[in-house]
Amino acid sequence: MKIDKSKHNELLIGAGSSRIKKVHCGNYQWENLTTLDINPDHKPDVVHDLEELPLPFEDESFDEILAFEVLEHIGKLGDYKFFFNQWTDFYRLLKPNGIFVGSCPLWNNIWCFGDPSHSRVIQKENFHFLCQPNYTNEVGRTAMSDFRYIYKSDFNLTYYKENGTTFQFILQAIKPSRYVPLSEPK
Repeated sequence: MKIDKSKHNELLIGAGSSRIKKVHCGNYQWENLTTLDINPDHKPDVVHDLEELPLPFEDESFDEILAFEVLEHIGKLGDYKFFFNQWTDFYRLLKPNGIFVGSCPLWNNIWCFGDPSHSRVIQKENFHFLCQPNYTNEVGRTAMSDFRYIYKSDFNLTYYKENGTTFQFILQAIKPSRYVPLSEPK
């Protein structure tokens, strides 16, 4: 799908039939919204399975990607390769300083695993592995696993809130990435 990169573009993934912004990042109204969902009955702009990567958009097409109660439905708990491939693709789609805005059930919410379609938990600690400086600062000094061999994208967690049942977050794409290979001096 061709996107006008001169405009502020937003992608709502797993849109379903809702067009409500559940987490706000300054603007409360949609600007140039593109919707994506697997179910054609919801009449999204693009019908696509979020587990099929890459997503069908050009590089740096969006200023914002939004996902409300979606990420827990795609991927599998422990499938780190899909996790990093998915975030690498989101990074590819975002313009420099673009943001990913999302919400998921909190890990201790009864719906987190009560919903039979939920296949993983997304929590604040997952995002620690999306920020490249954490690897430079912690690998070899803490128990942090080194995934730089498959992950070179870079995000900062700029906002998070746990409201008792829901985890809300905003990640900013840092471009160029601050990736440093393990073999380089720290």
